[in-house]
Formats: sequence, C-alpha cells, structure tokens
Amino acid sequence: MKSKIKTILFGLIFTIALLLPGGATAQGMPTYDNTNFISLVKQLVESGKQTAQMIKSVQFLKDAKEAIEKVSSVVQQLRAVDKIAQNNQHLINVMQNDLQDILNSPYIKPEEVTRIAESFDAIVQNSLDTVEFMSEILSSDNLKMTDAERAEVLKEKELESKEMVSNIKTKTKRYKDIISFRKMQDKVNNRETNY
Repeated sequence: MKSKIKTILFGLIFTIALLLPGGATAQGMPTYDNTNFISLVKQLVESGKQTAQMIKSVQFLKDAKEAIEKVSSVVQQLRAVDKIAQNNQHLINVMQNDLQDILNSPYIKPEEVTRIAESFDAIVQNSLDTVEFMSEILSSDNLKMTDAERAEVLKEKELESKEMVSNIKTKTKRYKDIISFRKMQDKVNNRETNY
C-alpha cells in the first residue's frame, strides 16, 4: 500500500517537474518558484500520509467489528450455558425435595410410585443428555461450527432446558394437588360425627 502511494507521489512530482520549465517567464505563463513547488510537494506528501492513516483506521475498525462480533457470540454462549446450568440445578432441587416428598406421601399408592419415578427420571435423563451434548459442542472441533452457529444451538438447548423445568413444575404441582385432594378426601371420609 505504501509503495503505491510513493509511486503516485513520485509520478505527480515528476509530471509537475516536466510541466514547469526552468526559465519560463513569458507573458501569460505563470511564474513558479522553488518555494511554491516545495510547498506543493509537502502538501502532496502530507495528503499521502493522511490517506495511509485513513486506510489503517478503516482496517482497525473492521478488525474491531470482527472482534466485537466474536466476543458477542461468546457472551451469548456463556449466557446460554449459565441458563442451562441453572435449569439443571432446579431439576436437581426438585428431585431432592419435592419428588422425595411426593414419593414418601401416604396418599400416593404403591403402584403409582414407579410410574411417578419413571416420569421424573425421563426428564432428568433428557437434562443429562443436554449437558453432555452441550459439553461436546463447547469442547469439540469435530463439529466444525462457527461461534455464531454454536451460540444458536446452545440457545435452542437453553429453550429445551427451560421447557423441561416447566414440565417438571407442572408434574410436581399435579402430584401435589393429587396428594392434597386425597388428604382432604381422607379427612372427610374419616371425620367424627358430633350428634
């Protein structure tokens, strides 16, 4: 790039030198002195430097834009991974607390325990598969994905994870409602009459 600018400047200076004969002072012809010529050359050189600086600035801005896009993609990936981790933690908490309470309730029939455990287990297994897939996406170059594609896949997995949390909340609420109903029914059926 610098060599092009130097070549252009040299060509301009050479052209000007050829067009300005040394002793040309005829009437109607402008008179050029060395001071004006040197000033013109300095202006051309300065203009060339400014053009080169502008080209560097444009390249710097392009590089900065690419870097910002990469960082933005990485931030999106991190947010998606963080959200999936939070959702999985929520699933673990439900399994440790709510599910245990449901299964230990005297209002859940023995034949229902297996069915309830299996329905929750399917959600947890899906969650573990998501974590394994997410780990593979983040650590493997075999998938040949760009950062933007990786962020998009992780966003989809985040939505799936959110759906799992919603699903497990619905199941938990349904079983708690069943327990609450059976408890109330038991109280009504076994109440003492005061006649």
